[in-house]
Amino acid sequence: MQTGIFYKRHHRISPRLYIFTPMKLFTSYRLFPVVATLLVISMLLVQTGCKDRQHSSKKIFRYNELTGIASLDPAFAKNQSVMWPIHQLYNTLVEVDDSMQLKPSVALRWEFSEDKKTITFHLRNDVFFHDDAAFEAGKGRKLVAADVVYSFSRLIDRATASPGAWIFNNRVDPLQPFTALDDSTFRLTLLQPFQPILGILSTQYCSIIPKEAVDKYGQDFRRHPVGSGPFAFVAWEEGQALIMKKNEHYFEKDSSGKRLPYLDGIKVNFYDSRATEFLEFQQGRLDFINDIDASFKDEMLGKGGNLKKQWEGKLLLHKHPYLNIEYIGILMDTANSLVASSPMRLRKVRQAINYAIDRKKMMLYLRNSIGTAAESGFIPQGLPSFDAQKVKGYFYDPARAKQLLAEAGYKDGKDLPQIKLLTIPNYADLASYIANELKQSGINVQVEVIQKSLLLEQTSKSQALFFRGSWIADYPDAENFLSVFYSKNPAPPNYTRYKNDQFDQLYERALAEVNDSARYEFYRQMDKLIIEDSPVIPLWYDMALHLVHTNITGFYPNSLNMLELRKTIKN
Repeated sequence: MQTGIFYKRHHRISPRLYIFTPMKLFTSYRLFPVVATLLVISMLLVQTGCKDRQHSSKKIFRYNELTGIASLDPAFAKNQSVMWPIHQLYNTLVEVDDSMQLKPSVALRWEFSEDKKTITFHLRNDVFFHDDAAFEAGKGRKLVAADVVYSFSRLIDRATASPGAWIFNNRVDPLQPFTALDDSTFRLTLLQPFQPILGILSTQYCSIIPKEAVDKYGQDFRRHPVGSGPFAFVAWEEGQALIMKKNEHYFEKDSSGKRLPYLDGIKVNFYDSRATEFLEFQQGRLDFINDIDASFKDEMLGKGGNLKKQWEGKLLLHKHPYLNIEYIGILMDTANSLVASSPMRLRKVRQAINYAIDRKKMMLYLRNSIGTAAESGFIPQGLPSFDAQKVKGYFYDPARAKQLLAEAGYKDGKDLPQIKLLTIPNYADLASYIANELKQSGINVQVEVIQKSLLLEQTSKSQALFFRGSWIADYPDAENFLSVFYSKNPAPPNYTRYKNDQFDQLYERALAEVNDSARYEFYRQMDKLIIEDSPVIPLWYDMALHLVHTNITGFYPNSLNMLELRKTIKN
């Protein structure tokens, strides 16, 4: 997922809502009836399914979404703010567990054909869509294989205009990619073997939807979702709140046979200010915060990345590897005039830059130790193929950096022209740190801060020689990261325009390899080539960071930072 050259969060202005008493006085920039309806629904939701109404409010999980939510249609699940609620509302054929391993969901099991081009999925027979007016008598029907065919076909239909259509492009049979053999058997046909397809099927783009709901709601399906997930849609007032309730007929059960989920509902707020969000969390009106704003990090965390003493016992800090790598990209296309006249066309100069940055110091002082210094390859921590012992990256060695510069013809940086580093405002401090580090090795860098839209445009058009970027996994397979360097891929994702025939051959062999251990070895060989050629300067492997109240249990992030609430308990 290319979020990287630009910052991942966007602030928006949403109207404020003041509630002085539960049902008496409202002041809002929106209409009174809408706000009143939301409050009534919220109050009813708190009471639904609770035997002890006095304590029922503790079973509603509340979080904030700074960016708002653009859609609740899985075909548009292109960012985290949309993925999180869709994960609650829908199911996929397969899913990822907290160890980044694939496991069954709607599909009980599956098998590959001998030529590895066909996958046959056998579905559960106890999965039902939520009750909704789209169905006969408002009763949710059983999910069947034809629903999978419809969902996937709709995703790649040009009329849908889904940003997720790429997941099947040039991968599935163009004539008959999806087939329902019967109600409980679905078949997917590939153009050629592609083992990472199972990881792709776990993405929210591949959520299973009923045709009746799309037919009934049309364009409004984006705000009236109908799925089979652990929570069902109740109401959504954009800029105010999204409310979901427990799906009483959800198919999953815990080890003791109790039906999931444990929570009675979810409420998503849309405060557009980090300060407001933090205040609401402190006052107990939000149950967790995803990440800590830079302005609060020093107040909450020590340099080692742990809670300061005044917060111990009051809050919980959850940290977990996050499949995101932050890096500096270098344009590699020697046919481009920017590269032809740049010293960075020389591999030894690129390697020198890698050795000249003290990543551990950067993590300590700029990141409060949130994340890990990227001293291995481009593949981040959290993936099964990650192995820091087998893939050695760059560590801080200014003497080695100077030696490489001298070997490239730039002893002590003499005659080395100034290099321009492009970044965006949120990463200006990081860029300044890097520029200062490189200066000490004789590499003169000028930092230029531009808007993310311009940086995206320049990198897409190969107009940026030296730029800050990041890459977040769409699915839990290292192929997603290595595709960034496959020469047949355009920009995006190959923003550096890297080309290496050996890399391409290994990449193509890895796609056809069905044995995980063998495929991981191909991945590591490719990662070593990236380290050697240095089209990027890996900076750090990211970390998911959650602040959680002590009354919340069974709530942990995975390496995709997916919001998982099926087994969450609010005491």
